[in-house]
Order: sequence, then C-alpha cells, then structure tokens
Amino acid sequence: MIVERPSASRGQGPSTADGLDRRRTFSGGAYYDPQWMGFGALRVLNEDRLAPGAGLARCRRANMEVLTYVLSGALAHRDSSGAERIVGAGGLLWLGTGHGMQFHHSNASHAEPVHFLQAWLQPDRVNAEPASGIHEAAPRDGWHLLASPDGDDGSVAIRQDARLYRSELSPGSSVVRSLDTSRRYWLHVATGAAKVDGRDLSAGDGLGLSAESGQLALAGAGTTRVQLLWFDLPA
Repeated sequence: MIVERPSASRGQGPSTADGLDRRRTFSGGAYYDPQWMGFGALRVLNEDRLAPGAGLARCRRANMEVLTYVLSGALAHRDSSGAERIVGAGGLLWLGTGHGMQFHHSNASHAEPVHFLQAWLQPDRVNAEPASGIHEAAPRDGWHLLASPDGDDGSVAIRQDARLYRSELSPGSSVVRSLDTSRRYWLHVATGAAKVDGRDLSAGDGLGLSAESGQLALAGAGTTRVQLLWFDLPA
C-alpha cells in the first residue's frame, strides 16, 4: 500500500514561537487530523523555518528519538545535559530523550533564516539515559546513511530499529530503493522536485509505503537538485 501526503495538505497550526513558520505532516500541537496520527514508529515530521534571531519555546520530552536535519542556515541547540551545538546545513542532530530531556532550538544567525526538518521516532526502550549525537557530512549523490540502530557507516546510533537515509540528485539522475514487505518506509522530498514510481513530487510532499516489495525508482526532476529523506521503519 502506498499513501500520498501532498505538501499543501499538511497541517499549519498557530505558531509556537514568534518568527516560526511550521508545516506538520502528522497531527501535533494545535493541528489534529485523525487520518494522520503518524506512520508506524514515525510520530512527528515537521518542516520549520525560523526567522533571524528567532527561537522555539523550550521543550521537555521523554522516551522519544528526536532527529533534526538542517536544510539551510544554522541551528543553535542547548539541552539539559549542558551540551551546546551549532548544526549547519546537511547536519543531523540526534536527541535520545530517554527518561527526560529539556532542550531548546534557535536560529544561530541574526541575519539569515534557518530551515530544518524535525522527526520524532518512538524508541524501542523506555526510560533510558538521555543522550545525544551529531552527524555532519556534505550532501552527495546516491544514498547516505544518517542514522541507524548500530551506527553503521559513521551514522548516528539511535534507539530504534530504524534507518534514515539522505540522497541528493541532479536533474535526470536516479537511484533505487529495495522494498521489503516486513518493513514500512516514508519518503520526504526535502527540496527540489522528483519523479517517484511515475509520480511527480515536489518539496514537502511525502509517500508512505507498507507491505510493498520490489524496487522503487526515484529520479531528480525540474532544473535544480532534489534532496530526499528516506525513513526505513519497523512494521
């Protein structure tokens, strides 16, 4: 089964902070849609833009794997462990909130906006010790593993049988993904345009796949490079 989530149909509730523009793929906050409560272990997928100098409200979460991927600009992060980081474009920040972690995200720049995605995954264990990590690498053609349960290929090790891949494609170039009926998959078009299994997709569009087999063909379309995020999830 394949479900489509067009960008324009995503939720846009009241902003939780001044200078924030947010689009929600799944229900959360003031946005509620019973048809979109998550996709397996993937509970949240927000696209955020923060104006120069703006910040999100301080947040406390428990028992959630928080993956924040920066598309452009620079994101400043602080958390209750004392960690302070600046995450640039192409960087992935992981927070394993465990039994409880307080954190704060803000725009590191007072001159340029920051554009990022935030995904929340249910962990495979509860009340673990809070932890965090960062993965930074320049986008490249083909698939690049950003997060995995065992930290393969230099990825961030997370607490769930899930993997997050990134691919950046030039117009006309293509990649494939093999599908396993025992897994779920979520594709998010982060920037640009793509043709996926005959479908024309643009930035913000998503596809969810479950109980599918074979291979899925993905190609860059339009006139600029496309950036894709692929979530490989437990069924």
